[in-house]
Amino acid sequence: MGSFTIQDLSFTYPERDKPALSHVSMTIADGDFVVLCGRSGCGKSTLLRHLKTVLTPHGQREGAILFDGKPLEEADLRTQASQIGYVLQNPDNQIVTDKVWHELAFGLESLGFDTPTIRLRVAEMASFFGIEEWFLRDVSTLSGGQKQLLNLASIMAMQPGVLILDEPTSQLDPIAASEFLETVKKINRELGTTVIISEHRLDEIFPAADKAAVLDGGELLCYDTPARVGSRLGELQHPLFSAMPAPIRIFGAVEGGGDGCPLTVRDGRKWLAQRFPQEPKVRELPEAAPASAQEEVLRMKEVWFRYEKKSPDVLQGLSFAVHKGEWFSIVGGNGAGKTTALSLVSRANRPYRGKVFLLGREIGKYTDKELFSHCLGVLPQNPQSLFVKKTVELDLLEILSDQKLPEEEKHRRVREMAELVEIQDLLSRHPYDISGGEQQRAALAKVLLLEPSVLLLDEPTKGIDSYFKAKLAGILQKLKARGVTIIMVSHDVEFCAQYADTCAMFFNGSVVSSGSTKEFFSGNSFYTTSANRMARKLFPGAVTSEDVIELCQKNL
Repeated sequence: MGSFTIQDLSFTYPERDKPALSHVSMTIADGDFVVLCGRSGCGKSTLLRHLKTVLTPHGQREGAILFDGKPLEEADLRTQASQIGYVLQNPDNQIVTDKVWHELAFGLESLGFDTPTIRLRVAEMASFFGIEEWFLRDVSTLSGGQKQLLNLASIMAMQPGVLILDEPTSQLDPIAASEFLETVKKINRELGTTVIISEHRLDEIFPAADKAAVLDGGELLCYDTPARVGSRLGELQHPLFSAMPAPIRIFGAVEGGGDGCPLTVRDGRKWLAQRFPQEPKVRELPEAAPASAQEEVLRMKEVWFRYEKKSPDVLQGLSFAVHKGEWFSIVGGNGAGKTTALSLVSRANRPYRGKVFLLGREIGKYTDKELFSHCLGVLPQNPQSLFVKKTVELDLLEILSDQKLPEEEKHRRVREMAELVEIQDLLSRHPYDISGGEQQRAALAKVLLLEPSVLLLDEPTKGIDSYFKAKLAGILQKLKARGVTIIMVSHDVEFCAQYADTCAMFFNGSVVSSGSTKEFFSGNSFYTTSANRMARKLFPGAVTSEDVIELCQKNL
């Protein structure tokens, strides 16, 4: 069994006037696949945490939650541990042992199962999830995708009736995310497990759902089939419509909504083929004028790096250059060396061979003050690593502590930056008490207060919604117009395709492909956008949904 009934649920965090959830009511039947979507901070994680009492946040709650027809509070901790599985955003936050096999067995051992049962279930899960090849490995050697798959397998070993996932692919590359979500679909389809998933990557998961729930400011805006939810958001011209899968957005813009809305890339291809039975007259958009060459800002020259003396090389002869005012995006699988490359630029690590030049000067010759004062800004993959104070406001003021400015001026800058990234309502909150997307925005504000000329961003769109992605892009484009150089590592292919000037793919510690955004994405099969996969037979150079929409309209 695995059904939930949420009855008029409202919840307010301590010392907050506005409720995080307001009169939410929904029924999730046994075996349903439900996707939960909405803007960062809309209450998705808060709602999911209410579905397991040990994770329920502290605050004032009204309403009721029934699990299999009985109040959730009546289910003891053992029942909840075994019957309600929960996968967190960050895979490292959920792993508790050092070996893969032990992690698979840990939950069963905690529940007191006998050894033969544990061995049988561990073997079954290892086979089902394809873990046999790394069954005996240390957990520390696994990629992000493997760790998240291990978390999922460890939970499924306990045979839960419900599987709850809170943005489980936020730290995975596109291929690892796709494989992970396919496994989640398989669990729902073949085992009948109820799945409730919060996710920003809707292209992969939206078509598989029975129901989609949209939260907006803590209220349930709509709860229906994915096709009807997509149509409804389009009719309302709701900002969240921009987060819908590419086929829904393209269909809505071209046909104006209505029946027959495609949900998958495959369905989108069929619809386009029917809409344009003859080869379209206009197949390409005019090429943008190439940017004039600028001076080099960063050059990596035959760089080699390994973390330990006897460990394998993470970077192998890495060479590339970035020019002033360029938005340079780096994509590639987990473990390809992307984050490691940024760590050499920020001097967190040093290569054992090769050189890194920043603004024509070898990186090792900068003092810390020269490097980080109006020169280099770094947004790390984990925004929490930047937070050192008890409130967001104090954290932002802390970054200005070394600058000889009047206190009033420091507070003015913090207020302006908070308004720019839309965290003005969070200034009094503890940085660890806000959502993952809000943490990302607070960390970005802290970095931008340094006014850097070169900005290193490691997964800047992780955990943030489509609305703020557009806002972030606007902020970065303004910085770029001022001559700021942006070097971004990202798994968000759609974001890179829409806004970056140049893209490079890392594989096995070096760059295997790079070029202008259009050239790069139109030539790839997997590392490309849904819009490109959907329309490439008709419009081979179309990379974004906007490209496809414009070409469709030119041919109608």
